Amino acid sequence: MSEISVGALLDLPTDAGYKVAHSSGTIAVFRLGDEAHAIADRCSHAEASLGDGDVFENEVECPKHGAAFDFTTGEALTLPATKPVTVYATEVRDGNVFIEIPDEESADERAAHE
Repeated sequence: MSEISVGALLDLPTDAGYKVAHSSGTIAVFRLGDEAHAIADRCSHAEASLGDGDVFENEVECPKHGAAFDFTTGEALTLPATKPVTVYATEVRDGNVFIEIPDEESADERAAHE
């Protein structure tokens, strides 16, 4: 596992996503109270950026076709999306947000079990 620093929790918007680039792609980060949640930035239906979507409490709506996702679990909540998106573990330490990035081997092993 490796981790990336997002920045200060208080600097994250509460009504929008925040996109963070890393070596394997982009992660969408969402602030919910004193917590941060991170999911894969791409909608599982049509590859649109979830970080650009509208945020309602713990849900983000895909800007392309309106599919909603729970950004705390990655679950697809409405059609046209039927598949969840990847969730990344987050931690707030000393007011700063960190995202855990699985090693490629670990990700491959998880995919083989799904």
